[in-house]
Amino acid sequence: MRIRNKEHTDSKSNVSLWESALIHLQKYCEGNPLSFADFDADVLLGFRTYLIKHARTKSDKLLSSNTTSCYFNKVRAALNKAFHEGIIRRNPVNEVKSIKIEQNPRNYLEEEEVIALYRTECRYDVLKRAFLFSCLTGMRWSDIQKLTWDQIALKEQRATFRHTKTKHLQYLDLPDDAISLLGSQGEAHERVFKGLRYSSYTNVALTQWMLRAGITKHITFHCARHTFAVRMLTNDIDIYTVSKLLGHSELKTTQIYSDIVERKRKEAMTTLPSLFQ
Repeated sequence: MRIRNKEHTDSKSNVSLWESALIHLQKYCEGNPLSFADFDADVLLGFRTYLIKHARTKSDKLLSSNTTSCYFNKVRAALNKAFHEGIIRRNPVNEVKSIKIEQNPRNYLEEEEVIALYRTECRYDVLKRAFLFSCLTGMRWSDIQKLTWDQIALKEQRATFRHTKTKHLQYLDLPDDAISLLGSQGEAHERVFKGLRYSSYTNVALTQWMLRAGITKHITFHCARHTFAVRMLTNDIDIYTVSKLLGHSELKTTQIYSDIVERKRKEAMTTLPSLFQ
């Protein structure tokens, strides 16, 4: 019932996560109905162990640590809500540790690398413009790919779009460099980056473009978004502003980029040559 309610308020991807968590909970319970009253610390701990050691994907592989953490947190959230609404008197969440998320390395480009890409030819000009546009605005592939001219107000230097994940209307001020990448203005209903499509050819072209610019990092289109976040934080834009620009619903998501900047600062200090040798 609660998952059906979320279909009207949450993104499709989040609803899908709730549904997957429920499926694994049912597998753990072997199809037997389980009420909130049955959920004690032992049951929750058992479900935690099941997710880590036994739960499988459709391709019969163990779930990743991030996926197990996500599914476990959905059940924890449901129990927390049940406790606050008085459905259960004792909350087992407080007695069982959460599943730690493993932070995957986020590749991004330094400013000089972005400049090198701007100066380097790409097989598909629309891919080049869209990628650099993402580096400058932080917009996702899906939002850029769907962007139409009626969402762009050139005089105000602003873009208006409905965020892919949150479905909220978002306003984004565009720097001059980003506007220069838009190309010739088309009809209101036409897409700004006409012809931008996701395919294996696009991924190959992106890799070739990187190599041609002297960049050997593993860069995907989403790395442009990482590049934007790190660039903002490196230039002393506060994390709350960056979080809003990225459309993050939780500040802890943006904190990942803040940690990258902190590592960069430490590396800068430790790699300076000695003055006394």
